[in-house]
Amino acid sequence: MKMPPFLKSYGFSMLLIASLLVGAGLGLVFKKDASMFKPLGDVFLHLLFTVIVPLVFFSISSTVAGMNNLKRLGRILSVMMMIFVITGIIASAVMMLAVIFFPPASGVNIPMPAIADIQSLTAADQIVRTFTVPDFHLLLSKNNMLALIVFSILVGLATSATGEKGKSFAAFLASGNAVMMKLISLIMYYAPIGLCAYFAYLVGVFGPELMGSYARAMAVYYPVAILYFFLAFTGYAYIAGRRRGVKNFWTNIIPPSLTALATGSSMAAMPANLQAAENIGVPKDIRDVVIPIGATMHMEGSCLAAVLKIAFLFGVFQMPFSGAETILTALGVALLTGVVVSGIPGGGTIGELLIISLYGFPPEAFPLVTMIGTLVDAPATMVNAVGDNVSSMLVARVLGKDPFNVQS
Repeated sequence: MKMPPFLKSYGFSMLLIASLLVGAGLGLVFKKDASMFKPLGDVFLHLLFTVIVPLVFFSISSTVAGMNNLKRLGRILSVMMMIFVITGIIASAVMMLAVIFFPPASGVNIPMPAIADIQSLTAADQIVRTFTVPDFHLLLSKNNMLALIVFSILVGLATSATGEKGKSFAAFLASGNAVMMKLISLIMYYAPIGLCAYFAYLVGVFGPELMGSYARAMAVYYPVAILYFFLAFTGYAYIAGRRRGVKNFWTNIIPPSLTALATGSSMAAMPANLQAAENIGVPKDIRDVVIPIGATMHMEGSCLAAVLKIAFLFGVFQMPFSGAETILTALGVALLTGVVVSGIPGGGTIGELLIISLYGFPPEAFPLVTMIGTLVDAPATMVNAVGDNVSSMLVARVLGKDPFNVQS
């Protein structure tokens, strides 16, 4: 049976929202006895935590291995990454200000398992332990995610540099990535049951105040995302092409914006995004590199959401979300989740697991942020996709003498 486009795009997200609402209802009915549902939720969490390591390895290493002519693309890639980082920092900083002035979990008091103590280390030791591990088997733990990402990038580069002899290994990496993505999709079939069970446990044991926290979190995200979409992107387009750049941008950006909003996928919006970039005036070699890579590596909407999720968990666990170290760490984590999160519907799940792993939150924290990720998925994806387009304009401006025929 052919499904309506809306249900095809958002049917599963609606099902997840419904399952969480059913779980909340079960929790309210059974109260403390709702803990009997927890094992069903634990199965789902354990499956996800088990698959995250091979998923991150294959997705990153296969992407890097698939890049051809790295020397020719070097300058485009370096400028692209610089702009990705700058725009990601700006997006994260905007949400940081919002959650500081309007805490998304204010007034929530939920007793949870204590967070693991962080050992005191020197700056040098911390850097070493963050980006490397002393033995290979330690890469197989979700607790060493940054080291795994560095290793995956190096494997991809080595595969590409090997040339003809590395093609079979590159095919293996690509095949492994496809298998891992299919595995995630299979696990997600169990998501409605697992999340329903875990949410019933949380609501029944810890109280109904969770639902109010989600409403408050949405009251933060949606206005910030809408303002960022109109104000920040207009500013970026003006930097890239002055008034003509702004006019070209808004004249052509509506189709990819609506495509991303309707499908919940940056990948689905890529054809319309490439066409819009061509109409705007972005050179072919730049738009063909920046927009496809940006669909998986550049997610300003996800950076906005990551800061919101972090601030929400800090509030739930009664931790002060203040201080330079806390804020800078959150900015770094937001950028990292923007790189790991893939351009597919519900891809924020991986970012949520990464946040929990890096901060050492207990597994019970995962369902708390899952609802936030589901509710912000559509506007976040629209910001993600449009951000790729305007980033290609900025790359063209940096590399081109005057790509939009305007005066500097």
